[in-house]
Amino acid sequence: MENFSLILAIVVVTALAFDFTNGFHDTANAMATTISTGAMKPKVAVAMSAVLNLVGAFLSIEVANTISKGLVNEDGIQPEVIFAALVGAILWNLLTWLVGLPSSSSHALMGGLIGATIASAGVSAVHGDVLVTKVLIPAIAAPLVAGLAAMFASRLTYKLGKNANGEASKKGYRAGQIASAGLVSLAHGTNDAQKTMGIITLALVAGGAIAPDSDPPTWVILSAGIAIALGTYLGGWRIIRTMGKGLTDLQPQQGFAAQTSAATVILASSHLGFSLSTTHSVSGSVMGAGLGRKGGVVRWSTATRMFIAWGLTLPAAALVAAIAEYATSFGTWGTTFVAVFLVASSAAIWVVSRREVVDHTNVNDTAEPAGVVTTALAAVAPPPAGTVTEDLTDTTPASSETSANSSASSATV
Repeated sequence: MENFSLILAIVVVTALAFDFTNGFHDTANAMATTISTGAMKPKVAVAMSAVLNLVGAFLSIEVANTISKGLVNEDGIQPEVIFAALVGAILWNLLTWLVGLPSSSSHALMGGLIGATIASAGVSAVHGDVLVTKVLIPAIAAPLVAGLAAMFASRLTYKLGKNANGEASKKGYRAGQIASAGLVSLAHGTNDAQKTMGIITLALVAGGAIAPDSDPPTWVILSAGIAIALGTYLGGWRIIRTMGKGLTDLQPQQGFAAQTSAATVILASSHLGFSLSTTHSVSGSVMGAGLGRKGGVVRWSTATRMFIAWGLTLPAAALVAAIAEYATSFGTWGTTFVAVFLVASSAAIWVVSRREVVDHTNVNDTAEPAGVVTTALAAVAPPPAGTVTEDLTDTTPASSETSANSSASSATV
């Protein structure tokens, strides 16, 4: 491999750092519902997810080719441009992780690449048709499709299992959750690890290390798979809490429906080369599953913050990447400044995160109390008879103890 310069090495290392943040940022996609319903212990869940992410990285290169060959014009793109793109993506990942919002690592990367490319080579260097058909349309369609599928699947499972033995049914659905969580992890590795493969391959082409239109080299596939697996094992506990407990309260039946629906959408998109957001797909399926159970509700305050973050991801990452690209245009000192800024900002975010630690010991604590709308919906649509409701304590109306006290007061009067 010739012409492997220092800046190219920096870009590869930064890309793998992004892949690592993608891993712990998106662990919730595969394991949040499995952990929140008690189907698996938290540490075991993230370990299984890490292994399957690594395996999934070797199953396809279609998404990698979409990024390395389709999204932007390879001609005139320098390694510094890709470095700037990664800076924007990493900082957005870390900021949303800090506040526990399951935003899209994929769209952060896409936004960073688009912003840096426009700053360097102009708008014409971005292939708008690929952006629309393989990024933006899947971004809208995937959560809707996954959400509707999960909602109808949840309703079907409750209907078919209404006469089933409660404990036996729960055990069966928990086993199904483990299998479907594994499928989501495999799908995540197949889709998200490829994005880093694509960005490294684009950098290698830009730096003259490999020929244009090349597929990702084997060492790129292996290193990207290992990086995302390590990040997954670390566990993005803040986002797991939001996805598993902050959006809605799921029973095993709903968790199984949500994960199966999300995995189907992600795997189909990977096969077609769509660089969709696995986060959007899983979030949509979780909300759909929450609405699929009678009495199930979605905490729309949390969902609204997520939607806002989704809308800001592309432009925010693009803006940071464009500024970083401007700085790198000043030469070595500019690139050094951007690198130091990235490291310092990342360290500062980590220090702030230590003020309120979220890990496997408290990941199942409810992220926030229910709002007025959520409580009202739970009041008019109580859960079906026989459903375990201990996780719904902050979404159900007045307790039996309150009713008893009211009765006693009436009797006294």
